[in-house]
Amino acid sequence: MDELLKLLRANALESPENLARMLDADPADVRKKIAEYEKAGVIRGYQAIINEDQLDLDSVKAVIEVNVTPEREGGFDRVAARLGKFPEVHSVFLVSGTYDILLFVTGKNLREVAFFVSEKLATIEGVTRTATHFMLKTYKEQGVLMETQKEHERLKVSP
Repeated sequence: MDELLKLLRANALESPENLARMLDADPADVRKKIAEYEKAGVIRGYQAIINEDQLDLDSVKAVIEVNVTPEREGGFDRVAARLGKFPEVHSVFLVSGTYDILLFVTGKNLREVAFFVSEKLATIEGVTRTATHFMLKTYKEQGVLMETQKEHERLKVSP
């Protein structure tokens, strides 16, 4: 990954002028390169990383491991594409190990996620097994710590 993409990943709000300064480049060249990345689909979107634990949200996040029987011509791709179309699904990954596909999903409550698993996910042809893990607290997301670090206090020494 080039340096421009690394900087944008760290802070997508950084101005082209500041990015150019950091890269020792011309701001016009930086704008052009960003536009090229967007047009080519390398940059797919821009998002803020939000500490949802600080908000009064009624939602549940879960990670679902999915076993799939690969299709003859499409392997895992067609099933993964189908899974990605559900509005509850935020991320889909092909993984190695015990399971084939890893899903990150969100629902209004446990019941909604359970309904998604039992009525939508499990009924898809080729899905043979699932394991659902509910996320209880977020400590770090996409490289960003969710809690601000308190200054280190000296530990009290007692005999």
